Amino acid sequence: MNENLPQIIFIDDDKFIRKSTTQSLEMADFEVTSYSRADSALKEIDNDCAKVIVSDIKMPGLSGLELLQRVKDIDTGIPVILITGQGDIATAVQAMRDGAYDFLEKPFSAENLIEVIRRAYDKRMLILENRHLKTELELQNIPGQRLIGKAPAIQQLRTQISRLANTDTDILLWGETGTGKDLVARNLHEVSKRSKAPFVAINCGALPENIIESELFGHAAGAFTGASKTRIGKFEYANGGTVFLDEIESMPLDLQVKLLRVLHDRVVEPLGSNKQIDIDIRVIAATKIDLKQASDQGLFREDLYYRLNVITLTLPTLRNRVEDIPLLFHHYALIAAARHECDIAEIDPEQLQQLLVYPWPGNVRELKNAAERFVLLGDTTEQNLGEVIHSGDNSDTVNLHDRVEWFEKSLIEQALEKCQGSITETLTMLATPRKTLYDKMQKYGIDKGNFKSTD
Repeated sequence: MNENLPQIIFIDDDKFIRKSTTQSLEMADFEVTSYSRADSALKEIDNDCAKVIVSDIKMPGLSGLELLQRVKDIDTGIPVILITGQGDIATAVQAMRDGAYDFLEKPFSAENLIEVIRRAYDKRMLILENRHLKTELELQNIPGQRLIGKAPAIQQLRTQISRLANTDTDILLWGETGTGKDLVARNLHEVSKRSKAPFVAINCGALPENIIESELFGHAAGAFTGASKTRIGKFEYANGGTVFLDEIESMPLDLQVKLLRVLHDRVVEPLGSNKQIDIDIRVIAATKIDLKQASDQGLFREDLYYRLNVITLTLPTLRNRVEDIPLLFHHYALIAAARHECDIAEIDPEQLQQLLVYPWPGNVRELKNAAERFVLLGDTTEQNLGEVIHSGDNSDTVNLHDRVEWFEKSLIEQALEKCQGSITETLTMLATPRKTLYDKMQKYGIDKGNFKSTD
C-alpha cells in the first residue's frame, strides 16, 4: 500500500461494481481497499483514519446507514459517501441528516464520484491538520521542545532524552563543537522532575583555575585573601536541580578529585570550611574529546571517566543529518529576522545545494551564524552565506547522485514547509504531477504530517 496516495475504502456487495469502481479510482491516483460487507471494513477505521469511505446502502449484514452511524461514533470528521441504486429523496435527506458527506444515486459517473471523493479527502486532511496543529500548540507549552530535525539520529536522541529525563543518573554528552550539547542538557533538565529547580551551566574551560574551585564549591568568609563573606557555590545553588559541566576535559586534575567525591557522596565542602553540605543534584557533563584516550594519556582522571561514563549520549554532526539542514537554516533565519526586525530573502536552489554539500565543521552553530549573515546582508553573494560555503574542499567527496537526491529531497521538503503540508499547494509550487510528487515523497521517506503549521 502506498500511504502517500489518498486512501479510499469502497464497500459494495456487487462484485462487478466493486471491480469497475476500484479500477476507476486507482486510475485517478487513489489507493483503494474494497469490501463486500460493511462490518469487514470497520477494522480499518479509527479516529486518526486519513481515509474517505464510500459505501452502498443496501447490503447483507450492516447497511450503509448503520455503517454511517458506527463511523460517526468513532469520529464525526471521517467523510462517508453513500451510494444506492434505490435512492429516493427521503433516504438522501436522512443520510445527510445522519452526517453523510454526500449521497450518490446509481448509476453514477466515475468523474462525479472522483470529484466528490477529492473534496471529501481534502476536508478530512484539513480536519487532521487542525488536530495536529492543536497538538503541536499544546506541545509548545511543554519545556524542552526545541530539538529541531527529522533525521533518524535526532529522533533517536529525542527518544533517549525522554527515557532518561526523570532518572537521577548522571550523563555524559559527547559531540563535536557546535552540535548542541548545551541545548541537549537544557532539554534533559526542562523535561525532568527537576525542571522547577535551577539549571546551572558551568564552562570548565572558561573559568580561571584560581577561582574555579570557589565557583563550584563556594567558600567561607576569610577562606583566602579577599573572601570577605561566605559565598554559596554553584553546586549548592543548584540543589534540587541540574549542574551542566561543559568542556569537562578542561577541569584541572586536582579539582577532578573533588568532583569525583561530589558525584559519589553528593556532598560539598566549601573552601575554608569543615562543614559538609548535602546536595541533591543531577550532573550532566559534556566533552568534545575522547575522555578514555585522555585518561590513558594522563590528561583526565580514569576513575572520574568511569564515574561519568554510566550513560553517554552522542550528538550527531550536521554532516550526519544533511536532511535537516534546510529546516535548521530556515529556523535560524526566522529567529535572526525577528531579532533584527528585517525580512528574509528567498534562498535560491543554487545556495540550497551549497548548504547541502558543505561539510559544516562548526556544525549547527556554524549554520546558525550563516543564516544570520544571510538575513542581515539580504543578497545571494558569497558574503551572506560565508566564504567557507563556497571554498569547502570537502564538498567534492560527495558523489553527484547523492547531491542530486539531497537537492531534490530538500526542494520538496522546503515546498511542503512553506505550504504547511498542503499537497495541493505544493503541487502548484513545484509544478509537478500529483503521482510524481507522491512517488518522490515515498522514495525519500517524506511524511507531509511533519510539515503541518505550528504557528
